[in-house]
Amino acid sequence: MLTAVALVAMKPSAPKVALPKQTPPIEIELVSLPAALPKEPEKFLKSVEKEVTKVVIDKSTPAPKPQTIIKPKPVTETPKQPVVQERKPDITPLVKKEKTTSIAQEKPSQKQTKQEEPHPAIDKAISEQLANNQKVNNQQAEQRRLVAAQAEKAAQEAQRQQAQAQEAQRVANAKASAEAANDAAQKAARAAKQAEEAAKAAAESNEPVNFTASSANWVSAPNFSFPERVARRANSGDTLNVVLILRVNKQGGIDNVRIAQSSGNAALDKEATRQVRSGKFKPFTNNAGVPVVGNVTLPVSYAVP
Repeated sequence: MLTAVALVAMKPSAPKVALPKQTPPIEIELVSLPAALPKEPEKFLKSVEKEVTKVVIDKSTPAPKPQTIIKPKPVTETPKQPVVQERKPDITPLVKKEKTTSIAQEKPSQKQTKQEEPHPAIDKAISEQLANNQKVNNQQAEQRRLVAAQAEKAAQEAQRQQAQAQEAQRVANAKASAEAANDAAQKAARAAKQAEEAAKAAAESNEPVNFTASSANWVSAPNFSFPERVARRANSGDTLNVVLILRVNKQGGIDNVRIAQSSGNAALDKEATRQVRSGKFKPFTNNAGVPVVGNVTLPVSYAVP
C-alpha cells in the first residue's frame, strides 16, 4: 500500500517541448512600372529590385518564456519495510522539429526569384529598344552606303571629265603642231622657191661680183716667172709689182685680164697678163650656192734676178 501511495504521489517530469519559432510577418509593396523603357535599363532594374520587396521584421513580438519544470519530491524509504520501486519506462520527449528558414536566407531567395522572373513590360520595352537600335544602325549603314556610292560616282565623273579634258588638250596640241608644221613647210617651200628664183636670176645674169684674191681658190695656179728680156732692162734685186683685174666666168675660167696698176715696165705688164691666163679658178658662188661671174683683184710681185 505504501508503495502504491508513493507511486501515486510521484509526478512524472513533464518533457520539454520546444515551441515553434514564430515567423515575422512579411510586407509586400507593389511598384508600378513606367509606360516607356528608361534610357538606362540596367539602373532601372536595380532600383526595381530594391523596391519590389520590403521585408519588415516585427521585433516587438516577445520571445516565448521558458516553461518551469516541477521536479518530484524524493520519497523517503522506511527502514522497516523496503519499498519496491518499479522500473520507470524510458520516456523520450518527442520534440516536433520544424523546418525553419532564416530571414537572411529567405530574402535572397525571394530577390533571386524576382530577378529570375522578368516582367513582361520590361521585356517588351527592352525588345522595342533593341529593335529601334537595330533600325537606327541599319539606317546609318544605308546612309553611309549611299554617301560612299555618291562619292564613287562623283570620282568617276571627275575622272571622265579629266579624261575628256586631256583628250581635248591632246587634239588641240596635235592640231597646233600640225598647223605649225604646215606653216614651217610653207615657209620652207617659199624660201626654197625664192632661192631657186634667185639662183635662176643669177644664172641668167652675167653681172660680175667682186672678190678678193684671198677668197679665190685656184684649181690650177699659173706660173709667174720673170722674163729674161725684161731682166736686161731692170736692176738686179729689184721687186716689180703689178695689179691685175681678172674676169672669171661661171665655170672658173679667166675670160678677160686688165691692168689695174702697172709695174712701170710695159713688157713686164704684158707678160703678166699672158702668164695669168694659164690658171683656172674654182667657180665663185653667191650665198645661195649658185655660180656667178666674178671680178678678182690679183696683185703679182716679180723679183729681178
